[in-house]
Amino acid sequence: MEWPLVGVAVVFLVAYAVPIAAPAMPAVAAQACQAVVWVTWAVFAVDYLGRLALTRRRWFFVRYNLLDLAIVLLPMLRPLRLLMLVRSVNDLNRAGARRLRGHVVQYAAAGTSVLILAGALAITDAERGAEGSSVENLGDGFWWALVTMTTVGYGDMYPVTVMGRFVAVGLMLGGVALLGVVTATLASWLVERVEESAEGEHQATRGQVDALHDELRQLRAELRDLRADG
Repeated sequence: MEWPLVGVAVVFLVAYAVPIAAPAMPAVAAQACQAVVWVTWAVFAVDYLGRLALTRRRWFFVRYNLLDLAIVLLPMLRPLRLLMLVRSVNDLNRAGARRLRGHVVQYAAAGTSVLILAGALAITDAERGAEGSSVENLGDGFWWALVTMTTVGYGDMYPVTVMGRFVAVGLMLGGVALLGVVTATLASWLVERVEESAEGEHQATRGQVDALHDELRQLRAELRDLRADG
């Protein structure tokens, strides 16, 4: 179900982002987007319940999927559902560690873009119109998300609502985790390249040693032949 869920997550992103980017849109279009958001939420709920029914260790599954459970049980936390896209990026790159190391640049770019987009949409949705908020539109949301994720922290914009602060914490943790994954992957790839180079040098050295042994055997055979003739 990973690929269908990726498609559902993208549909949710569009339906969630359009009303935030265009707050003056017609009421019918806004209601349609809201209906799509609830339909995608229902799909996420069915996916969670299906996985829960298929697993044998249900308490273990619930314990290690608390975020999915919160997304299903607390529809008011709909910005958290944007993390489905972050999980989708991880699923797409889960083909194996070797493939991930070969696409570390693409993975970093995709993960960073998803986090910034999710943070900008969520903070704009939570903060716009709140008393004392400095985030008034989606452009402000993108600026805040970029500054927060890069740990620059100018202080010109900051969340004032409870939901906005939750979004900020999620973006901070997600940014640190993404940086750690990319750094570890790059380091692993470099170590592997060094090991491959060293292994190639060792094989060349072993080849040279084997060639010397062959020459020594030939010289010994020739010396035996000379002694026999003498």
